[in-house]
Amino acid sequence: MHPSRLDLTARLATELGLFARDGVQRLAPHVASDAELATVHDPEYIDAVRRVSDDPSVPDETRGLGTTDDPAFAGMHDASARIVGGSLQAADAVADGTVTRAVNFAGGMHHAARHRASGFCIYNDAAAAVARLLDRGVSRVLYVDVDAHHGDGTESIFWDEPRVMTISLHETGLALFPGTGFANDIGGPDAQGSAVNVALPPTTGDGAWLRAFHAVVPQLARAFAPEVIVSQHGCDSHFQDPLTDLRTSVDAQRQVALDIRDLATDLCEGRWLATGGGGYSTTAVVPRAWAHLVGIVTGEPVPVQAPTPRAWQEYVLERYGKEAPLWMTDDVDLWWRSWEVGYDPNDDVDRAVMATRKELFPLHGLDPWFD
Repeated sequence: MHPSRLDLTARLATELGLFARDGVQRLAPHVASDAELATVHDPEYIDAVRRVSDDPSVPDETRGLGTTDDPAFAGMHDASARIVGGSLQAADAVADGTVTRAVNFAGGMHHAARHRASGFCIYNDAAAAVARLLDRGVSRVLYVDVDAHHGDGTESIFWDEPRVMTISLHETGLALFPGTGFANDIGGPDAQGSAVNVALPPTTGDGAWLRAFHAVVPQLARAFAPEVIVSQHGCDSHFQDPLTDLRTSVDAQRQVALDIRDLATDLCEGRWLATGGGGYSTTAVVPRAWAHLVGIVTGEPVPVQAPTPRAWQEYVLERYGKEAPLWMTDDVDLWWRSWEVGYDPNDDVDRAVMATRKELFPLHGLDPWFD
């Protein structure tokens, strides 16, 4: 989670001219107030973060602060609350119609729960953005999470909230942190069918990943009929990522961002707030994946076969001592098999998809075999 991920993404987006396009606004994020944080976090937890932030030598491991995943550091409250502030400003801009689409690629801290830190995440900016949209009068928000890890914190915060549907497409918890997010996790008693989990096997790859997405997300999105989509684009599903094993490409991640944009266009009059998330191949993957995301949000997607700018390549080598990718693509074939051509019970991915469809589709008036 080193800030180099954000530095390299911002510089690549700048060199590609994405911030200079007509109509693009860049806002400096504010540090979210305690009251804003308390819309999704317990006040006692916020106080604990402040204490550890002021004195990192005294951790609070019961709340996940000062652990291997979430080490204590001076200023951690302000740094984490500033990420939330950015997503709240994006949510406000979408809610009041200032913009149709917004992106905070520093955000996507989806493991932070109401009462504790987890998985490199202190405060959950994505959840705060969803809560802000609800507070601003949005009646239904769809949250789509394509990080390789289960979006457990966001799901838990809205577990019993029927106005929010959370969909998480991730590597199975049998193989990967946080060990949660299975097909039969479908939401609380007052919100059955509001939590959707597609737990994919390791080595799923591009074609099967896209097949799984298109076999679940569009159908449930249309049944739920959201007014705004909030998405989390952790790019740690990539085949070069050191922490996961889903083995997707930048090209597939770009395609899913396009697909979510299209869903927002079809269902929400374009209203869409995108965030970043995980991603630990710092120079080779994260900047390209999120620069593609910025391009899609700002209205002119970067061509998948575009070269990376020479000035950016030189900066990566000079600043980080790494050879930068020469192209915005991984040069792969993105063909994927539509669910409509048939279900293969001998295929691990198809079984994972069908498990989700069987649990969720009937709750939304859909047929798990045909819709």
